[in-house]
Amino acid sequence: MRIALDGTPLLGPRTGVAAFVAGLLGALVARTDVEVSAYGVTWRGRDDLAGAVPAGVATGGRPMAARPLRWSWQRMAAPPIEWWTGPIDVVHGTNFVVPPSRRAAAVVTVHDLTFLHFPELCDAATLAYPSLLRAAIERGALVHAVSQFVADEVVEHLGVDPDRVGVAHSGVPPVGSGDAARGRHLAGSASYVLAVGMVEPRKDLPLLVRAFDAVAPDRPGLGLVIAGPDGWGADALARAIAAASCRERIVRLGWVDDADRSALLAGATVLAYPSRYEGFGFPPLEAMAAGVPVVATAAGALPEVVGDAAALVPVGDGDALAGALARVLDDPGRRDALVAAGLQRVARYRWDRCAEGLMALYHRAAGA
Repeated sequence: MRIALDGTPLLGPRTGVAAFVAGLLGALVARTDVEVSAYGVTWRGRDDLAGAVPAGVATGGRPMAARPLRWSWQRMAAPPIEWWTGPIDVVHGTNFVVPPSRRAAAVVTVHDLTFLHFPELCDAATLAYPSLLRAAIERGALVHAVSQFVADEVVEHLGVDPDRVGVAHSGVPPVGSGDAARGRHLAGSASYVLAVGMVEPRKDLPLLVRAFDAVAPDRPGLGLVIAGPDGWGADALARAIAAASCRERIVRLGWVDDADRSALLAGATVLAYPSRYEGFGFPPLEAMAAGVPVVATAAGALPEVVGDAAALVPVGDGDALAGALARVLDDPGRRDALVAAGLQRVARYRWDRCAEGLMALYHRAAGA
């Protein structure tokens, strides 16, 4: 089977979607029953894709300009993806958008429905996803959901026939054997609560700052580290830090590379994930893989993904978040139990299983 995947998310700073694309490509190219290529819907990054994909994934073809192509794909079934890929059996849009085709079947991945639930948190490109998705589904595309939670939302809110939606959980990005001493050096503290990911309102990091400020006075050696680039809503986080009584113990590192990310995970006392809405959620699973206990909100797909391997609290409840952090920080037995449960839980999420689930969906799409 010849499959072309959208590799555009691999260009630029690391995101959860980029981790999904990289992991899936790596698992597919290791199989013997598929030929894998990647295309990039970008003009500026047209020369960078070959260096961003795993070895063995073909790239090439004419450059693609994102804005005019998306405008066209919303309104008509042209131009077809085969202009860039040549003959293929399946085209997989890995990030909400799948191009029209001449003959290839189509699969489109939906990571969440933020654009419907929180449109005020979205930019113009993201707000175009519903019309692009509906156009693709009307052309016959099948939907890949990264969780059952997202699959149910696609059926409920987008009106998609359940028979045209398939679920394949992601694997877990490799965290490596991080240098815990390096992590503590970056944190400036021997004990710290860690938050990783892009700074945006959906992650509700101001809530975490307030929860940390509630537990920090009784734990003078504790720090809070926020590692991730600014998206939008960074001003709200800055205001929350400025208002915190323990603000001198809060460290914002911005974007960190993979080595420093692994080091921060290795040295962390607990990972906090106070999100308001999630379609999957990589950081809690990465922390579990690193042997770090997790405190998170019961947002979206998180209960499905982490199960009982994390301490879950209600969305937006700062007191509950502070209480859960305090219990994990102060109770070694609770901490050890979460670590053991996390290591067991994370073993479920493998990229070869993700690829197997996607291959089944590709065959369904091609057969239809």
